[in-house]
Amino acid sequence: MGLQRTAARSRQRGLSFIGVIFVGVLAVAAFAIGGQSVPVFIEYAAIKKAAAKAAREGSTVPEIRAAFDRAAQIDDIRSISGQDLEVTKRNDKVVVSFSYSREIPLAGPAYLVYRFQESTK
Repeated sequence: MGLQRTAARSRQRGLSFIGVIFVGVLAVAAFAIGGQSVPVFIEYAAIKKAAAKAAREGSTVPEIRAAFDRAAQIDDIRSISGQDLEVTKRNDKVVVSFSYSREIPLAGPAYLVYRFQESTK
């Protein structure tokens, strides 16, 4: 009976030390990239909000761009300015479109690039 018990326990299961190190490195990398990506998405949400507000408030292209620039100063938007907006009219409604990209340096020559494109409806 004692011999069967030792034979069943001879193989242990679980992560090795190298496996734990590897999982730790992956977790740190994921948190580092996520921590750098969060401000990019917060800024994107602020840009969408500012573009929608500018489309509601302005009736001419210079008014819309000026309204966006005011909102950009308040919300600390640095990726685009009012000059980067494309303003059109569809069915008597002002539509503001924008597109831009943001790069996050990872390591050496590697970058993570986010490309955003949106228009108000």
